[in-house]
Amino acid sequence: MRPDSMHIAAEREGARRLIVLAVAALALAALAGLAYFPNEQTPMLLLFLLLSLAFIGALGLIAFAAGFLSTNATRASDNVARLLADTSPDGLLATEGESRIIYANDAYLALAGAPAAAARGETGPRTVDRLFAGAPEVAEPLYRLATAAREGKRCAEELRVTPALIGDAEVAWYRITVRPLERPAPGRAAAPGGRRTSSPAALWTISDVTRERERHENVFQELQHAIDFLDHAPAGFFSTDARGNISYMNATLADWLDFDLSQVGAGGLALRDIIADDSASLLVLGAGGPNTVRTEQIDLDLRRRDGLRLPARLLHRVAFGADGSPGASRTLALNRSPGGEPAEEARAAEVRFARFFNSTPMAIATVDRAGKILRSNAAFAKLLPGALTAPDGDRNVLAGVAQAHRSGLLRAVQDAASGSEDNAPIDAALTETGKSARLFVTPNEENGERGASVFVLDTTEERNREEQLHQSQKMQAVGQLAGGVAHDFNNVLTAILGYSELLLANHRPTDPSFQDIMQIKQNANRAAGLVRQLLAFSRRQTLRPQVLQLGDVLSDLQMLTRRLVGEKIDVSLKQARDLWLVKADLNQFEQVIMNLVVNARDAMPDGGKILLRVKNVAASECAAYAYKQLPEADYVIVEVEDNGAGIPVEIRDKIFDPFFTTKDVGKGTGLGLSMVYGIVKQTGGFIYCDSTVGRGTTFRIFLTRHIPVAEAPVEEEKPGKPEKKPASADHTGVGVVLLVEDEEAVRSFGARALSSRGYTVLEAESGVDALRVVDENPGRIDLVVSDVVMPEMDGPTMFGELRKRGIKARVIFVSGYAEDAFSKNLPEGEDFGFMPKPFTLKQLIETVKSNMR
Repeated sequence: MRPDSMHIAAEREGARRLIVLAVAALALAALAGLAYFPNEQTPMLLLFLLLSLAFIGALGLIAFAAGFLSTNATRASDNVARLLADTSPDGLLATEGESRIIYANDAYLALAGAPAAAARGETGPRTVDRLFAGAPEVAEPLYRLATAAREGKRCAEELRVTPALIGDAEVAWYRITVRPLERPAPGRAAAPGGRRTSSPAALWTISDVTRERERHENVFQELQHAIDFLDHAPAGFFSTDARGNISYMNATLADWLDFDLSQVGAGGLALRDIIADDSASLLVLGAGGPNTVRTEQIDLDLRRRDGLRLPARLLHRVAFGADGSPGASRTLALNRSPGGEPAEEARAAEVRFARFFNSTPMAIATVDRAGKILRSNAAFAKLLPGALTAPDGDRNVLAGVAQAHRSGLLRAVQDAASGSEDNAPIDAALTETGKSARLFVTPNEENGERGASVFVLDTTEERNREEQLHQSQKMQAVGQLAGGVAHDFNNVLTAILGYSELLLANHRPTDPSFQDIMQIKQNANRAAGLVRQLLAFSRRQTLRPQVLQLGDVLSDLQMLTRRLVGEKIDVSLKQARDLWLVKADLNQFEQVIMNLVVNARDAMPDGGKILLRVKNVAASECAAYAYKQLPEADYVIVEVEDNGAGIPVEIRDKIFDPFFTTKDVGKGTGLGLSMVYGIVKQTGGFIYCDSTVGRGTTFRIFLTRHIPVAEAPVEEEKPGKPEKKPASADHTGVGVVLLVEDEEAVRSFGARALSSRGYTVLEAESGVDALRVVDENPGRIDLVVSDVVMPEMDGPTMFGELRKRGIKARVIFVSGYAEDAFSKNLPEGEDFGFMPKPFTLKQLIETVKSNMR
């Protein structure tokens, strides 16, 4: 191994060539020697020569198979590979095992200092670990490289060496890579399939990257200079991410706003921290075109850390991604504080502000201490035209509001001009438009004069909703009053109807008093009808809802309505196909339609047309009706439309009030539409009225769609079980009935009626009295008939006490209110009966008979 070349592979190739030349020379010498021997010895010599050549050929084949001989193409490929390795500018070193060197090119020998090594008596170059040994900072990278070489893995490291291996440089950077190297083992044939068996070897590459590192350091220095230039530029600069967090801010802007740069970039600052008011939303540009860049110029106020404002112009640039979503932004901020802005720039900013000021939908005006309008926008002129109708010198904000609110507004303007910022908003009525508004007054300074800014919000819609709420509360209060009155009337009517029936039972039709008693009963029934209307309005009447197909219901009513309205009015029905089902009380719904038809008839004294229309309205179609209190749901809508005189606007909001009527005295009770309203509301629906004077009125009833649910199958009666017999006409009976009623007349009538039919009646005037009677008669009571509303203890509370005492007798509640008005106060799962007031003698006897066990 020569230290000047170290080409071990080349020496082996030279040896192979010498062997081939020697064999060829020997063969030629043998052929030449045949000419000097006698002819009789020629065959023997020729045979000897042929055997020698055969032996040499066999040796050549073995040498070729073993790799000692090769073709010209193989030698040419080896020469090119060796040439590339020898001339590579990077140092190449091939090793085998831990430290055996099998190849090193000239570049590596130069790095390893081969001449110096020869002078020191070293016979070969040093390995990589010995080449860089001695520097503690490279120990770890060298260890990782050596480990990768042993394990047959790839690895790359960069080392900083002091001084350089070659030259006079104080510092040098080297990139060292190692990778496994497959090498055919000497003297071994190729493995089956053409793959050669390799022994473990590694190829080391050492590159001098000092200049590359110097270029990186130069770029870094230039970047540092650029950042320094940007930090101290005469304009502010900041960058934000897609969420509005500030990722960079230069020192100039941080100095303007008095922020610490250490807060930037770590989630410490966001747009809302440096932008005044809600103007940060102006920098959120939303979605844009895919892979586009948008730049906008925005004039706004920045907010300093101490809360003071800094007027600025922002040149805001945002790049959008492939999906159109905004990415990071780059924003240049120009200080627009007074003193340095060019005149044309100031004029342009003034024009932009004027355009913005006039186009904003909020009414804004600046005024002096007396309320004189100095400047106003288009929305202010539209909302308060009365304030701008006077000549220029007399235009005053006070002229736009009602007289009752002017003193409060003037006081707020004067307080704001004095610097106060605690002025509460002022609710006022506007003079010319008739609208309601809320005015906010804030301090303002213009041309060195203190004044105020007045911001006006139209609150007409909000005021209307408040009035509707007050109207609803009033209707609820009236409904409670009507319900209370109806309850007392029911007690009186129950007694009148009951005693009149007792009298009729003792008088024959031929008796002169019989007709007088019948008149008492008929008028009591009329009064009971009025009470039912009051209960309908107060939504406390008893309903018996059932599943209905409204098209069929209206078809059945059509003939009755035609007879009701007369010949001069045409009644027609139009219904859509496949109507949905609803759940309502059939009798009460018919009453609603009849009341609306009668009102339509009265609105057309000279004749006309009434159209009944029923159709489905899906939830998505509800918005088309513009009824704000109508929830989105599936409805079946019933419309009653006429072409009569219409309803004036001033009374349209009162038509559902109880006792309100436009008819002459004695021609109406004023309970018709209020009853309609109560029935629809108690059913869970909505009713609205649209009317135009001179063209007609349309009432629309929205009833919620009913979707039937699968019910449990009814069990079939077992064979042999006796069938239920129809109710007997015999109303007599046996048993003990506890009658609980606080109204003495009703209690006396009930006790007399039941006693006359064979029942034993125990009376109690309240729930507490009923418990006393129960304690005095243990085990005797078979049935309890009780009022619901009573002093001391009501019916549901008494019911619970009876069950606690172990009384299992069935209870029948009697009330003028709907059953569900009190059933929620009863113990869950308990069974009870119900009988509405006013009730007749027959109803009382049949109810007791059917519930007696």
